[in-house]
Amino acid sequence: MSAKTLMIQGTASSVGKSVIVTALCRIFRQDGFKVAPFKAQNMALNSFVTREGGEIGRAQAVQAEAAGIEPSVHMNPVLLKPEAEAKSQVIVLGKVAKNLEANQYYDYTPHLLGVIQDSLNHLRDNYDIVLIEGAGSPAEINLKEREIVNMRVARMVNAPVLLVGDIDRGGVFASIIGTLELLTAEERNLVKGLIINKFRGDLTLLKPGLVSLEKKTTKPVLGVIPYFRGISIAQEDSVYLDERTDRLDGKGVNIAVIRLPHISNYDDFDPLEEMGCNLRYVTEPPALSNADLIILPGTKSTIADLLYLRQQGLDQAIIQRAKTGTPVIGICGGYQMLGKTIKDPYKVESTEISVAGLGLLDMETTFDQVKTTTQIRARLVANKGLFEGLKGAEITGYEIHMGQTRSQNHPPAFQVVETPQGTADYSDGAVNGDCLIFGTYIHGLFHNVNLTLALLNRLRKLRGLPVAAKISIDRDEQYNELARIVRENLDMSEVYRIALERKHG
Repeated sequence: MSAKTLMIQGTASSVGKSVIVTALCRIFRQDGFKVAPFKAQNMALNSFVTREGGEIGRAQAVQAEAAGIEPSVHMNPVLLKPEAEAKSQVIVLGKVAKNLEANQYYDYTPHLLGVIQDSLNHLRDNYDIVLIEGAGSPAEINLKEREIVNMRVARMVNAPVLLVGDIDRGGVFASIIGTLELLTAEERNLVKGLIINKFRGDLTLLKPGLVSLEKKTTKPVLGVIPYFRGISIAQEDSVYLDERTDRLDGKGVNIAVIRLPHISNYDDFDPLEEMGCNLRYVTEPPALSNADLIILPGTKSTIADLLYLRQQGLDQAIIQRAKTGTPVIGICGGYQMLGKTIKDPYKVESTEISVAGLGLLDMETTFDQVKTTTQIRARLVANKGLFEGLKGAEITGYEIHMGQTRSQNHPPAFQVVETPQGTADYSDGAVNGDCLIFGTYIHGLFHNVNLTLALLNRLRKLRGLPVAAKISIDRDEQYNELARIVRENLDMSEVYRIALERKHG
């Protein structure tokens, strides 16, 4: 029998849809259901590679982890990765299909409906409940006729919808009422309940507003989820970087991540903050003055973001800090920037055939038309500087890149020994002579807690700081805590009645 469906939509982007779906995935799993997440179309630069080598949104991979299942391309059949020059790379069932401008994409969306329907049917055939996440708002009246991720998907499977509003940003009552007013009668009928998210303060002062909201909309408020901290759930929207607060306590390691315009997979660095580092995303040279470590992150548009570094004066600031002994790490696109030259003979990324890199590593990157997407297991081969005494340490992660990088004079950082397809034997990354500058294509590097702790302690010794004791980051415990918070503040008996069309428990 096909699975039951429940859809979480929001009044806007970044209201907390992904986090609520993550929580419900864990709650349904705790209650004995086989549950899978689904998002028809995702626009995100935070992505993940599945075991079959397909690329999906990072949020759906996290939701699958919370549900206790393996991520699949069917959980996010269409992924849009914004590029420079107002284009997006369109990824369908995990593989690059096209590069399109916005107006071209909306002419293309009707061709994607069959793919979306097939993926949703596949999940419904294999799970008890499919939790569907919307994108942005269902009330974007200029896009409603062409959207393929909100009410069109809800109607596709007659999914009941819970509408989420963010009270922390203000105007939550107007946003909920306005959203419902802009829906058709059929769409409003699919909305079965309302959720207020990110609440701070005295709930008794909010209750009169909730009563009025229910009267005006004739929809029940199923819960008020409090604003919480201390739970690290990977975000898909870079709006998160605008809302986060930097911690500078004057005690820990100061890490500066360059905030590139097309920064991708910035959740790579969440473990650094969880381990007590002072992590900042910076856009100006003065912000590098007290950095103990500089990180060039991944990017969807390496050449455009390299030119941005030059416009901001960040390129020279990074080079000067590196010359004075500040370690520099490049991940994926950031790794490519560390080299002498980036070549783009097929104009994959830009109209530039060749661009000079930062020159901190003696290597050259050439973009090609085939995208590498694979999970990996690798061993560390470097044994100096930040990696002293760590040779042979094993890590897991994943690669997502269009280019291939070659170095004649620098040893590799890692040796890849396994992919999901079987054993492997190829080098990754490069390190300079003292191993204080290195780059790698491996995303998820810092999620290897033991290696990261050892690397940070090497950095602490180099900077004259006390080393840290062993730290445990229990992702499962965080999902359970998130589930507890949502379960305690959401009428789960009513959620089950809506989702299952009957009571549960």
